[in-house]
Amino acid sequence: MAITGGTNLNSVPASQKQTLATNYLDLSSSDNAGWGQQYLPDLMEKEAEVFGPRTISGFLSQVGAEEAMTADQVVWSEQGRLHLSYKGDIDAENVITIQSDIDGNFGPGVSSIVEAGMTTHGVRVNDTVIVANTNVTVKCLVTTVSGADITVAPYDGVAIAALTTNLSTTILVYGSEYGKATGYYNNTGASKVLENHTANEPNFLTFTNKPIIMKDYYEVSGSDASRIGWVEISTEMGQSGYLWYLKAESDTRARFNDYIEMSMLESVKASGTNAVDDHLDIGGTAATSAGTQGLFDAIEDRGNVTTGVTGVNASTDLAEFDAILAEFDKQGAIEENMMFVNRGTSLAMDDMLASMNSYGAGGTSYGVFNNSEDMALNLGFSGFRRGSYDFYKSDFRYLNDQATRGGINAANTASALRGVMIPAGTSSVYDQTVGQSMKRPFLHIRYRASQTDDRRMKSWVTGSVGAATSSLDAMNLHFLTERCLITQGANNFMLLK
Repeated sequence: MAITGGTNLNSVPASQKQTLATNYLDLSSSDNAGWGQQYLPDLMEKEAEVFGPRTISGFLSQVGAEEAMTADQVVWSEQGRLHLSYKGDIDAENVITIQSDIDGNFGPGVSSIVEAGMTTHGVRVNDTVIVANTNVTVKCLVTTVSGADITVAPYDGVAIAALTTNLSTTILVYGSEYGKATGYYNNTGASKVLENHTANEPNFLTFTNKPIIMKDYYEVSGSDASRIGWVEISTEMGQSGYLWYLKAESDTRARFNDYIEMSMLESVKASGTNAVDDHLDIGGTAATSAGTQGLFDAIEDRGNVTTGVTGVNASTDLAEFDAILAEFDKQGAIEENMMFVNRGTSLAMDDMLASMNSYGAGGTSYGVFNNSEDMALNLGFSGFRRGSYDFYKSDFRYLNDQATRGGINAANTASALRGVMIPAGTSSVYDQTVGQSMKRPFLHIRYRASQTDDRRMKSWVTGSVGAATSSLDAMNLHFLTERCLITQGANNFMLLK
């Protein structure tokens, strides 16, 4: 079955200042005599809302909070893992060269495997460890530590086969064992020399983001503001009347509110070496930190991405969710998660859940299982529980609307976004600005504000229409905001692609 969309829709995205043929009605262009015809047409003067609710904002207000800030950037730190687990190589002498931690971090300032190995690990002499690779899983005692190289002695005395492929061996510290009457020394030999035994300090990562300044404006001349139209308009703000500039001003405001939300979802940071930074160069100072990190980029950078099991869109099944659960178990294991998905993924989840019912194929108890002949059949699910996790599903208009991400997804299905999973609740982080640990939602907006200027959402009017502020025979309505999105604990998020 093929569906063909209309090609003559009134879907011009930019509101114009007047009611012209290009953006509404014109009797002179119809199949009659136009304004010179003998009989008055039956004019339906009420504007039809054919696209329904046109705005996509509201997603972040459901899952996050907003806080004021006074600095040019936000810095926060997140706790590292509690237990010590690393990856590396082992040779024939039972010497393991540690190359990265379990999450693939190679140490401060290092972004790839280096020959010298990872020297900033926490493995110490006399630690008991589990060494595992494709050949063996064995319990060992650490006998020596020299930089990135640690020597282990298996408790069963069996030598471990060498595997020098990068990151082929996993090491987990599970305890320690010392001899009688010993300090933190190597137990072997008569000298009992101190062997690289230092206290382990807590590990954490520091992240930053910066706010961006967004602007827009609407302008109408004094003459156009006083003209009465013959089409009754209705605006996104609930206004109605026959003044067309009310419609255009409301559309501009609604579009700007959507831009705010879309920017917090889609934005990325500039590399510092391209035309973006040159264009934003102000006063001779290069804007080397242009851009800000939005939600999708933060998840791809620090979180989890699933592409399904068998395909891009219709692959939502229990196998995919079991894989997601296994990944969440490795992370924060937050039990309640909210899913915001597109239409195809939402329907695939409904079909998956319905197929779990033995009567689903016959359609007798699909959806709400107390269906009767006198009620509408519920063919959808709002949530489910799998293992110890609760998932709550909601449609994400931004991913469905043809004029937003829905159109982008259709243009490139290989990298289309199916949805996003966001953990419910709060996280505890150390705020560098406040100077103390605080609990905040995993997602929250930071906007610039002080006693002098609140830049959360500014709007002001200039010109001579209404409250006269200048000699300009027009009204200029300005919009401005300065904000950024803070994505804490991105390792607990999941992007569905």
